[in-house]
Amino acid sequence: MKKRILGIDPGLATVGFGAINWQQSPTKEQETTVQMVDFGVIRTYPDMEMTQRLCTLFDDLHTVMEELQPDLVAIEKLFFYRMANTILVAQARGVLMLVLGQRKLPYVEFAPPQIKQALTNYGKADKAEVQEAVMRELDLDEIPKPDDAADALAVALTASFQL
Repeated sequence: MKKRILGIDPGLATVGFGAINWQQSPTKEQETTVQMVDFGVIRTYPDMEMTQRLCTLFDDLHTVMEELQPDLVAIEKLFFYRMANTILVAQARGVLMLVLGQRKLPYVEFAPPQIKQALTNYGKADKAEVQEAVMRELDLDEIPKPDDAADALAVALTASFQL
């Protein structure tokens, strides 16, 4: 069995995305491989009107879905920092959920501590530890940049561990 998993780190200014291929061995069910396909970010800017920022996210998320053709989307759950920032991220996340609904894509969600636990075996790991784990799990020569893209790959890997 083979699946393409798209990880999403939602935000308003920056949405990180990272796609991996997960494959189960045809002969040994317990044996799986993961391979990085692509990663990047979608950006919007504070000088844009809010409606334009959300339209940009909508259009660019559709483009990412079209190009990467995921079988499953994994999303980092909202983590509450400051209320004003949380509301902005929630609006951007609503656009993401709309795109997934329009494309009828299944999704899973993980809270930041779940992602940290899955990748480092420690739910309070710092960002550097998670990024090192992403690099190791995907056999990469360097940590993916920017951080939002690395975070999205971490979300995709967390989903792959659940399959």
